[in-house]
Amino acid sequence: MKEKLELYLVTDSDMLKGRDFYKVIEDSIKGGVTMIQLREKDALGKEFLEKAYNLRKLTKKYNIPLIINDRVDIALLVDADGVHVGQKDIPAKEVRRLIGKDKILGVSARTIEEAMRAKEDGADYLGVGAIFSTTTKLDAKNVKKEEVKKIKEDVGLPMVGIGGLNLGNIQKTFNYGLDGYAVISAILGAEDVYSECIKWNKAIRE
Repeated sequence: MKEKLELYLVTDSDMLKGRDFYKVIEDSIKGGVTMIQLREKDALGKEFLEKAYNLRKLTKKYNIPLIINDRVDIALLVDADGVHVGQKDIPAKEVRRLIGKDKILGVSARTIEEAMRAKEDGADYLGVGAIFSTTTKLDAKNVKKEEVKKIKEDVGLPMVGIGGLNLGNIQKTFNYGLDGYAVISAILGAEDVYSECIKWNKAIRE
């Protein structure tokens, strides 16, 4: 699980400025992205399902896990590798009951209490943040370094950081205990996504 979390791309079509969604995602995989989460906050059900089916084919081609944000029904329909839920989504315990024991379950957490409950409810990994201020989730509150380290020590689940991460600030997080980095705008906003992912892989493995 830790290896899969290293460079975790979360989708957002708004960042693409007219570029082909699937080409951008494929370029990111070729550049070294290790996991994809389909998270299209403005997409209606039909469009979201279509993207999920197409991404399922693409991720299978490259043997990359596909995680669906929130929509358990769509994850089951396309046989995705797992689901990620936030604190305001379907409770993780109910998601685990729906998807079974073999699928990946990720849960967002920003406190020890939320992280502990996620573990008890069957989470396989935690998405912890916001690490830094972010424009892609305006209601996200920052999590202090000490809290992130304590979550790692006390809960022990694999942990991916999210929120405002970029190549200029990730070195500040190298002692947080993170197992990976969930990135949206810092990759999808780049003109050359493939090259940007190469740079990310070099930075996080130095």
